[in-house]
Amino acid sequence: MATLKEIAEKVGVSVATVSRVLNYDTTLSVSDETRKRIFEVAQELNYKTLRERSQQARESFRFGLIHWYSEHQEIDDPYYMAIRLGVEKECFDRGIELVKLFKQNGAYPIERMKGLDGIIAVGKFGPNEVSAFAEGAKQIVFVDCSPDEQRFDSVVIDLRQATIAVLDYLLQLGHTKIGYIGGREYVDGETPIRDERETAFDEYLYVKGIHDSRHVWIGSFTAEDGYRLMKEAIGKGDLPTAFFIASDSMAIGALRALHEAGIAVPEEVAVVGFNDLPTAAFLHPPLSTVKVYTEFMGETAVEMLVERLTTNRTICKKVVVPTELVIRASSEGCEKGSG
Repeated sequence: MATLKEIAEKVGVSVATVSRVLNYDTTLSVSDETRKRIFEVAQELNYKTLRERSQQARESFRFGLIHWYSEHQEIDDPYYMAIRLGVEKECFDRGIELVKLFKQNGAYPIERMKGLDGIIAVGKFGPNEVSAFAEGAKQIVFVDCSPDEQRFDSVVIDLRQATIAVLDYLLQLGHTKIGYIGGREYVDGETPIRDERETAFDEYLYVKGIHDSRHVWIGSFTAEDGYRLMKEAIGKGDLPTAFFIASDSMAIGALRALHEAGIAVPEEVAVVGFNDLPTAAFLHPPLSTVKVYTEFMGETAVEMLVERLTTNRTICKKVVVPTELVIRASSEGCEKGSG
């Protein structure tokens, strides 16, 4: 695992600056460029491939990479940055030219897609956006969503199973009052989509007979909203003894709110996040979280697109990448008797 010193040396800043950036310290005066570089280096130094790389022939393809998030949004929630880095590294290893495609005036540059061999679309996309992409390129691989399994390849994770794994873990510790902090995302510019983690949380605890809608808080996937929503939960009283938080960025903000309120983690409230960003291991206490193999998702998307082009495969594939529950100090040793 990368150390703060290693990250600081590579970026050319102090260890304190790296620590404050990785912990989303909003009082720190540092440029967005430096902040973004720190996150990128943290991801790069923590990067490990899940397979032995054989010597590969360089491919003469030209791919497009559609970013769902803007560069500023990547800084607020580096989940998609990690996927992007996986795509970029795999393309570099294979000698594939990669063209980054951003929204321009609220629309993607469809004309620029027409000269490409294929597209990798990272994020969540609605029917209108999918139709627009299909006009620009024949071959598309979607990462983190699967909008049409009959037409397009996709790489996803099983959010439902990952959520159930977290809840089973917290239930085994004896927690019966479990809260959820999550976000809402939008496709086609304005259509909200309900996160599958939220759905699984509600349904699973309902079946267990312990669901309480008053213990669910929804905002956006940022540290700021994690902080704001946890403060709301604390102010409301009757605080759950454990929280499942749908992104590590939100969990960082939530931990700050708990610390400011003098609420001990995990002794009084256990916290489990989601993504296992490199920042998670540097928090106080280190954050229990669901590890998502984001770089591997990006790599897999490139492999699928190359395979589709070289074999003329006509049947679509959907690859479900497994997740792993990583237990750290934010939930360890917090067994509850009757909750």
